[in-house]
Amino acid sequence: MGRIHSFQSLGTVDGPGVRFVVFFQGCNLRCKCCHNPDTWNMNDGMEYTAEDIVKRVLRFKEYFGKQGGITLSGGEPLLQADFAREIFSLCHQNGIHTCLDTSGSILNDTVKALLAETDRVLLDIKYTNDADYRENTGCSMQIPLDFLSYLNEKNIPVTIRQVIIPTVNDNQENILRLKEIVKIHTCVDKVELLPFRKICQTKYDNMKLHFPFGHLPECKKTKIDELSMSLR
Repeated sequence: MGRIHSFQSLGTVDGPGVRFVVFFQGCNLRCKCCHNPDTWNMNDGMEYTAEDIVKRVLRFKEYFGKQGGITLSGGEPLLQADFAREIFSLCHQNGIHTCLDTSGSILNDTVKALLAETDRVLLDIKYTNDADYRENTGCSMQIPLDFLSYLNEKNIPVTIRQVIIPTVNDNQENILRLKEIVKIHTCVDKVELLPFRKICQTKYDNMKLHFPFGHLPECKKTKIDELSMSLR
């Protein structure tokens, strides 16, 4: 059994093509820009078996086409790596492409077994220096970099994602460091810069939690376009 926060039946922004997205319950990080504080607590959510989830996925298989499939997101799926691996294994038995959306904050034998069933990883490289990583996520930058190195070793295709946060990482220096990270990891074939948004403020208010980045402005599309040009 695994704990699941929610499902999205026809997602178009969580990996290639049209995807069935499973949001796992539980997260080991406390990112200041987190949009889903309701996924943090491992004891919340609903329990499902891997078979329950794959049955749901199969209902939408006809919409996946050649590129679509399932994406496990969160929360942090790596906290329930055995359960995630079972889901991916069943999906592969049914000819469904598998994608893992993760912070890359855990790497052990259980996670490596999951990655053996993973067709693509969406990896959040949240910042490009250790001080920002520790301050804004509670994690050392070296941990996701080690995770990325393992993906590179195993030739698992990777999309790197980074949320662009005004006054925090919306600068050319950050993008140039990100470009260097991409350059030395040949498994990375795509980079997505995502604009910081504050639509999650209501969740924090309802949960009586302080949104650490609530005072910052949202990121404008023009800034995303400008920084994306620097990645080329």
